[in-house]
Amino acid sequence: MLKGGLISLKTAISSLKPTEQKAAQYIVEHPEEVVNSSVQKVAALADVSEATIIRLCRSLNYKGFQELKLRIAADLSDHSEMEDSYQEIQIEGPIADLVASISHNNMRSIQDTLSVLSNEELEKAIDVMSRAKKIAIFGVGASAVIAMDLKQKLTRINYWCETGLGLDEQTTLAANMDERDVAFGISYSGQTTDVIDSLALARENGAATISLTRLGSNPVAAAADINLFTSSLENSIRSGAMASRIAQLNVIDILYVGIARKNHERHVRFLEKTRKAVRNKS
Repeated sequence: MLKGGLISLKTAISSLKPTEQKAAQYIVEHPEEVVNSSVQKVAALADVSEATIIRLCRSLNYKGFQELKLRIAADLSDHSEMEDSYQEIQIEGPIADLVASISHNNMRSIQDTLSVLSNEELEKAIDVMSRAKKIAIFGVGASAVIAMDLKQKLTRINYWCETGLGLDEQTTLAANMDERDVAFGISYSGQTTDVIDSLALARENGAATISLTRLGSNPVAAAADINLFTSSLENSIRSGAMASRIAQLNVIDILYVGIARKNHERHVRFLEKTRKAVRNKS
């Protein structure tokens, strides 16, 4: 059953246009009413146009208002989805509370991401990456850690993979890409200028482009052909966006296994070769 309508709205709301924000806020505050109403009625109740409701659905990557209603209805049937269940991490208190709250938020972030992650976009990403001659992964700051994790995984199964962790590295890689290559931009905010510019340059040169960002309209996603989204509604004390990083790493694991299972026997042989090489050096 499709779920994640309320999570999608809450995650994307800050990136929406003002009128779409107004509509989204009304829907979040009145979900039961929305699932039993027409698009015309919801528009009137939210004091926006019907076109705004349709644009909102498109901003969430839904096919239309009916899909949004179905997802919200599924959320309402699952009481756990209705809980504001991210926990504030306390500065003081027993270590057991710290362990519980951080672990809970990480698990919740993965669950929320699964409700907004498109299987269709995942399939596209896996397909183009598995066929790529070269893969360039762009990430800055915390996103650089995600980029390096993906590079390490793909290198183990013999993909030519490079990371660009700063503007000079990223633009150098992007400038030398062509239609046989893939550029992968990672930015949770979706606002990282270096990643935006590098993806745009890679696309100009014919490379396929993929983004991994938080859900919602953002410049990094706009610069990519394929969009992968994560969701995290963790609370204010979240230095380094801890739960969102775990959600991104989970998507990276999905991509890696999806690529590895294509021509599985060949990739297992490469993995075993690299495992033996590393073991012999340790």
